[in-house]
Amino acid sequence: MDTPARQTKISLRKLTEPYQTPDLRRSLWQVANTLIPYFGLWALMFLSLKVSYWLTLALAIPTAGFMVRTFILFHDCGHGALFASKKANEIVGIITGILTFTPWAYWWHSHAIHHATAGDLDRRGVGDVYTMTLEEYLAAPWWKKTAYRLMRNPFNMLVIGAPIVFAVVHRFYARGTGKRERASVWWTNLGLAVWIGGLIWLVGWKAYLMVQIPVLWLASAAGVWLFYVQHQFEGVYWERHDKWDFFDAGLKGCSYYKLPRILQWFTGNIGFHHIHHISARIPNYRLEECYRDNPELQQAVTLTLRSSLKSLSLRVYDEKRKKLVGWKEAFGSAR
Repeated sequence: MDTPARQTKISLRKLTEPYQTPDLRRSLWQVANTLIPYFGLWALMFLSLKVSYWLTLALAIPTAGFMVRTFILFHDCGHGALFASKKANEIVGIITGILTFTPWAYWWHSHAIHHATAGDLDRRGVGDVYTMTLEEYLAAPWWKKTAYRLMRNPFNMLVIGAPIVFAVVHRFYARGTGKRERASVWWTNLGLAVWIGGLIWLVGWKAYLMVQIPVLWLASAAGVWLFYVQHQFEGVYWERHDKWDFFDAGLKGCSYYKLPRILQWFTGNIGFHHIHHISARIPNYRLEECYRDNPELQQAVTLTLRSSLKSLSLRVYDEKRKKLVGWKEAFGSAR
């Protein structure tokens, strides 16, 4: 006998299935309209160094936008969503992984765990922005509290931590990592050495750094922000494993980030994050269509650029009240 919850799951699966088939022409067009402008703007930034570094920094903004979009292609390849061919996804994923300083198999593996555990309080810590419960924070030793406060500080997370993650942390793998994932880290590092070495040979190390650092800085900060804000907002779903539900985690644990049209394009529709978590096989260019066609998928928490800023003040999850809270509210509720 079907329960209402089971019927809802079956309904959501049926709703999203028609959108899971990639369109080869649209996928190839995305690769072209992302990578060609990215390479072109990077070259233009180098040429602008002879004019003014302020011009170079101005050009870093759209270039970083295309780097974010390149990461979206990489992300879709990891879900097997950009192409019907597994080989095509792997080839494009490897290339875009190198361009975004990200080891493909290693990141895809941790991201798959994130999809399988998002919103589960008993399975935190892999592929997500680590979040402590209020009880855990209060019981933690002083050094762990200090480290957590530093990590959750918006400036440290976005301005300092984000570029470090992509430039440094992704160069290594964790203990116990599988053979394929370890290999992807080393092959990515080798690919980066060849790619960066070639660019330095062409333009010089100083020019390379003057171009790449601001682009990576902006793109990584934007990427971490997108990932953070779509799982860290008022009313977000968190449950212990025995009560956790995959579809509730998608609909209630992910936001719909309603961005201006140009930002929606640069971010590859990742704002429809709740749909992506329900069905990761939907290509990014079909997410809006899926949202528009199905009122059942229009119930997620909607964030705008302005309202999303409140997420910066949220720090720990209060299990008693089932909500993310800031330090002031957390300490008030702990008394």
